[in-house]
Amino acid sequence: MMTLREKLERALAIAPFSEIYRYALVSAEDGCCTIATSVWASSGATTRNHRRSRAYGCRSVCMWLALQSRFEDRSAVTSSMDTHFLRKASDSDLLCRARIIRAGRRLVFEIAECSLNSGELLSYHTVTYMRNMDRLCEGSQ
Repeated sequence: MMTLREKLERALAIAPFSEIYRYALVSAEDGCCTIATSVWASSGATTRNHRRSRAYGCRSVCMWLALQSRFEDRSAVTSSMDTHFLRKASDSDLLCRARIIRAGRRLVFEIAECSLNSGELLSYHTVTYMRNMDRLCEGSQ
């Protein structure tokens, strides 16, 4: 039987976006995970848009993995998401930690924080996922 960490590392390894940014799973617990990505993980010039997209990607992947650590079904969809950049994105390695703060039957609420290599907080994120969309769609017919 696979451990939680092994399951999340496998999910991360087969995802198409991991080849671009080479995310590394730092820690994994029930409803919480931390990932890292290096500034040199992707090739090409690091423009302002590239640095921001790296932060958005790191946040999204980390929140998805935190959700997968609690619920193995993949039927959740994003209901809402907010991102707040607290400082300018820079050419620095990123560390992102996401955790579920409340999980109901249909809605899951998460927060995430992305930090620069220096430890400074780069961005703060909140997301609400809606689970079991197949059941919701069946019930409305």
